[in-house]
Amino acid sequence: MHRLVILQGGQAIPHELTEDVTILGRLPESGLQLDSNMVSRRHAQVIRQGGEFVIEDLGSGNGTFINGKKAEGTVVLKHGDRLKLGPMLLRYESSNGEDSVSPSSISAPAAFQVNVTEENESATIMGVGENASGFGLLEVHPEAKLKAIIEISRSLAGTVDLDLLLPKILDTLFSIFPHADRGCILLKDENSGQMVPHAIKHRSASEDDSVKLSRTILNSVLEERKGILSADAASDSRFDASESISSLTIRSMMCVPMLDLQGEPLGIINIDTQNPVKQFVQEDLDLLLAVAGQAALSYESAKLMTSYAEKQKQDSEMTIARGVQHALLPEELPKIEGYELFASYEAAQAVGGDYYDIIPLEDDKVCLAFGDVAGKGVAAALVMARLSSVVRSTMIFVKDVQLAISEINNHMCVRACEGRFVTFVLMILDLKTNELHVANAGHMSPMSRLADNSITEFSEDSIGLPIGVMEDYPYEAVSRTIEPGEIVTVYTDGVSEAMNYDNELFGMEHLRKFVATCPTNATELGKAVLADVKRHANGRPQNDDITLMSFGRIK
Repeated sequence: MHRLVILQGGQAIPHELTEDVTILGRLPESGLQLDSNMVSRRHAQVIRQGGEFVIEDLGSGNGTFINGKKAEGTVVLKHGDRLKLGPMLLRYESSNGEDSVSPSSISAPAAFQVNVTEENESATIMGVGENASGFGLLEVHPEAKLKAIIEISRSLAGTVDLDLLLPKILDTLFSIFPHADRGCILLKDENSGQMVPHAIKHRSASEDDSVKLSRTILNSVLEERKGILSADAASDSRFDASESISSLTIRSMMCVPMLDLQGEPLGIINIDTQNPVKQFVQEDLDLLLAVAGQAALSYESAKLMTSYAEKQKQDSEMTIARGVQHALLPEELPKIEGYELFASYEAAQAVGGDYYDIIPLEDDKVCLAFGDVAGKGVAAALVMARLSSVVRSTMIFVKDVQLAISEINNHMCVRACEGRFVTFVLMILDLKTNELHVANAGHMSPMSRLADNSITEFSEDSIGLPIGVMEDYPYEAVSRTIEPGEIVTVYTDGVSEAMNYDNELFGMEHLRKFVATCPTNATELGKAVLADVKRHANGRPQNDDITLMSFGRIK
């Protein structure tokens, strides 16, 4: 990728270099039209030569400048080169440009250009501000520092928008330091660790939207957490080779860290001046350190406020989602003559992936559906919502349990989310014969507590693959007659795998023994099991959704 980026009015307009020859000029037919009377009609041309591009002036009236130097003949373009054609400013970008991974590396948005240059290690640093934490050394010129802190606090008061906060900081600095010409704020990206420009300010609006920093200074500020002062840099003979100093005629500059509450650098503030008479002095550096301390605190506060507002919005949305999900569950259990029903659903998070439904069918039949989506949270809740819709629409037309679960599985396999399968039990109770037909897709077998307090479960051989794993899977159906006094309980692994602070599971064996001793009433049995699960957890927060459904034939 090779392109020229036009820097104009605070915006960056990219133009890809796809042709072997691109004319830059005022004419509309130019490969890259530059709308300015000070640009010649055919000002310059960019030529592809192998894997690189060169630029050549075409005898323009105002010349073509590269990094502040007038181009003579053809000049090979390098990544980051700044071009000036009349008043028009451009930047050349190449995918072959080097990427730095050092702490002082720069990753700049398109609208900002901050370049780090290599310089003599000792030459640029003329002064050091010790103890950059907090508000700097308040005992040095405390009146000036207090005034500056009050001024920036007043300017930033009530600002929680991070995009507005940082430019406000620079505006205030330019009022505190009236001879400042350029300023920028760089913040460390939490993921990459790179320093990213977030705000740049020039006293003159016509200035190039680029700022150059010394790698020596940037490294010192970040690593030593100290403010750096470079005074009268342009007149120092030791900087003859420093393009960042000479081409931008930097007379004096200051760079200070913005430290978070733990004293770690979250960014830097850099300002410089081109005024040869009014240069920065040590007192200015001390003042900037104090202001940077308050600016960092304001930025941290704004970040916390932004995070809090986002959290409040998410909580509100999750509350709505919770209400929507609960609306998918039966609002109240149907009344079935000769049977008692109980169901309970408790998500580990705001929303969950457990599911149950009780659907009265024709011919005195009742559908009881029960499922557990792999995982929990929002993703599981979305799958659960889809499952609820599929089950309802399928049971309108299909009354055979084996055929119904196959249709439900095929529906869920279409556009299934990887890893989001569902363990599922589909039951149809015939109220005329009291026969229960069951198809099990990877779930724990329903547990029947008989009238004599014994426990029975269906054979594991009847358990098939979970829903959503394999299309056209041949599920089996098993049946049993529900006798008077018998209670059938279906549960998710949030019950059997509930854990206490000693990492002990509630366990299947304990569940079977407890159910065998429970009251002979479906509602009381369900409530007793849930209470025993909470007793076992002993205050440990649940790590999975807990759902249980019991139904029993009245004696």
